[in-house]
Amino acid sequence: MSQIHKGGCQCGAIRFEVSEPLGHASVCHCRMCQKAFGNVFAPLVSVRGTDFRWTKTEPKRFASSNLVNRGFCPDCGTPLTYEAPDGVAVAIGAFDHPESIVPDIQFGVEARISWMDHVNDWPLRTTMDDIEAAPFLDKVVSYQYPDEG
Repeated sequence: MSQIHKGGCQCGAIRFEVSEPLGHASVCHCRMCQKAFGNVFAPLVSVRGTDFRWTKTEPKRFASSNLVNRGFCPDCGTPLTYEAPDGVAVAIGAFDHPESIVPDIQFGVEARISWMDHVNDWPLRTTMDDIEAAPFLDKVVSYQYPDEG
């Protein structure tokens, strides 16, 4: 029996399920992925050949090129998919348990931001370690859709 992975957008308007085995997981540094994710790279996992399905509303799509559509939630803006002629990849961070999906290759490295080489050299802090600089943190109430078991 295959394991079911669940996930969705930040507000919960869009949810999905996908069966194992998941496909190849990667991060892409290309400029198009940077802009689509509003980040320095896009972590994605292929769902080609799986039983992938939307369990709530489908995402809205933006044609980022003549060959690729990007799925996202029109309510909260969460990036969800990369849809190309060779299949669909889903944003790893949109899964309820992203820690179980480990990328093993980087693409688009010609646009890789140079300071990414030093991320592991920077000091580490938990969210609450910054309470003196940002005293509002202990009053935050999340409206984010909760991860499922």
